[in-house]
Amino acid sequence: MKRICTLIIASLGLLAGAADKPNFIIIFTDDQGYGDLGCFGSTKIKTPNIDRLAKEGRKFTSFMVASPVCTPSRAALLTGCYPKRIEMHQHVLFPSSTRGLNPTEHTIADHLKAQGYATACFGKWHLGHHPETLPQKHGFDTYFGIPYSNDMNHPDNKGKPKGGAAGMDILWADPGSTLTQWNTPLMENEKIVELPVDQRTITRRYTEKSMDFIKANKDQPFFLYLPHSMPHIPLYVPDDVRDADPQNAYTNVIEHIDHEVGRIADLLRELKLEQNTYLIFTTDNGPWLQFKNHGGSAGPLREGKGTTFEGGQRVPCVMWAPARIPADTTCDQLCGTIDLLPTIAALTNTPLPTDKKIDGLDISKLLAGSNEGPRKEFIYYTSQGALEGIRVGDHKLLVKKGRKTKKTPAPTGQVLLFNLKDDLGEQKNLAEQHPELVAKLMERMLDYDDEITKNARPAWHRK
Repeated sequence: MKRICTLIIASLGLLAGAADKPNFIIIFTDDQGYGDLGCFGSTKIKTPNIDRLAKEGRKFTSFMVASPVCTPSRAALLTGCYPKRIEMHQHVLFPSSTRGLNPTEHTIADHLKAQGYATACFGKWHLGHHPETLPQKHGFDTYFGIPYSNDMNHPDNKGKPKGGAAGMDILWADPGSTLTQWNTPLMENEKIVELPVDQRTITRRYTEKSMDFIKANKDQPFFLYLPHSMPHIPLYVPDDVRDADPQNAYTNVIEHIDHEVGRIADLLRELKLEQNTYLIFTTDNGPWLQFKNHGGSAGPLREGKGTTFEGGQRVPCVMWAPARIPADTTCDQLCGTIDLLPTIAALTNTPLPTDKKIDGLDISKLLAGSNEGPRKEFIYYTSQGALEGIRVGDHKLLVKKGRKTKKTPAPTGQVLLFNLKDDLGEQKNLAEQHPELVAKLMERMLDYDDEITKNARPAWHRK
């Protein structure tokens, strides 16, 4: 079925003839917080290259990811679906996992490859490390990267060093620990080519692979997906840019990423491709706060990675495409990574398959400068995939179940209602003041989840 849909889309693309075919680059960092860019308010971390993209492009300040952890967030970006719709909602994959993103799903890469685009993924995949689930089964011509998180060891995830912020300080003090304390693999297409991967140079190598890909495909449309392994712990940078002070570890890594983003943007300008390229910079979830100086900041938002508070799922996003996206503008309309697939389809004037229902919406008008977006609601699922909240307009409802402990065998949980327009930091619970609104939002949340549950499609499972 996937092959038939791809052929149909390819035929429609050929019939379109002179249809516009801009290039697309998605740079997707790992565990970077809302407050970790200069253009999003950071005063400690210097990000002049990404800040320039924001100055020449558009900031999106209500940009959401569909999960507060890695795997489901990545599945949502590529497929335009809430992770539960495609059975990728139950936390992250590990080296021992026996499931992954189903190759029958229609991804951004599938969509663009059917139109003749060159497609590449350089970076962290984390949607399944089995051959049936790797990038080349999902529309990518080529892959180079780490198949899961950089704190996971091949083949069974055993033998890892001490964790926590103190453990990360020890690793930072010994850059060679990337080769002595970890056994994380680097893959090229479907083969492990380096074990353990030297994480000191991995951010730079992803960039160099990306630049080679852009140069090789400058005369044809291309899609580059660059999901950086960093700043997920453990943190490493090349020796020639390393700040030895562990208190500066996270800052050092983000500033290195910014430099590498600048290299890609400079290449686009040099090759005169910037007028026909959409570059999107965002991240997979909020900061891993427990790692302190090895984790980021959510800025004005509450909490971080692993939570359904805004700090866990509202992420920085900058979109840049000179002559296509208005310069030095900000969009506060609700939107997110699940909207990228239908938006890219709209920007290339090609329909999506009709046999795969998705949750994403076309936000191409927002990219063009509109301040009226199609998304009026957003559903929140926990890192384990449990339904927990909904946002409609400015109001956000969270229904948190209490955890059972010896002291509280029957916890009561919490019902939280926030007005994000007036209370971005989610400090004022309005639930008791507006019971009718709570009931209305809860009904809509349950209805939406019921529809997803009834129509969910299976992930790939090893037989």
